[in-house]
Amino acid sequence: MVLVGRRLSADELQAVLEDPAKVDDLLYGDLDDDQAEMPEPELDLDKSWHGIHYLLTGTAWETGADPAGAAILGGEEIGADGGYGPARLLRPEAVRTIAAALDGLSIESLRARFDPQAMTAADIYPTIWMDGADEFDSYLAPHFTELRRFYQTAAAGRQAVLLAIT
Repeated sequence: MVLVGRRLSADELQAVLEDPAKVDDLLYGDLDDDQAEMPEPELDLDKSWHGIHYLLTGTAWETGADPAGAAILGGEEIGADGGYGPARLLRPEAVRTIAAALDGLSIESLRARFDPQAMTAADIYPTIWMDGADEFDSYLAPHFTELRRFYQTAAAGRQAVLLAIT
């Protein structure tokens, strides 16, 4: 399971609101056309998404009260279930709030929340936290930086965000 995201222009946002079936085209391209290439996701957290969510919220699946907790599992479901649930849509106002909350978090504050034993006990995907390698510095911190940049860019452009676990 990996988490991918795409920023949506105002026109794309309107299109998915009018026809949620367009979500798949925006995330995955035209799957009916054998010649069509899948669009590159603007955000690809790989399998780090669940670990980052845990660092942001202290939970496996809840978004919590801090707006940063909605960065991965927040928003409203939209479109068809792609196997791991429908995509999630965050409107521009929510994107700005999340971006500001992520900007207020330092790598050091997240490092302080990194607890491999607790993450393993909470069944945080993927189950690599007790492997002995420094998964925080090599895996979670770089992907968190990518997540923060993604939201900063979307907020600056007053864009919506579409997220999907695939």
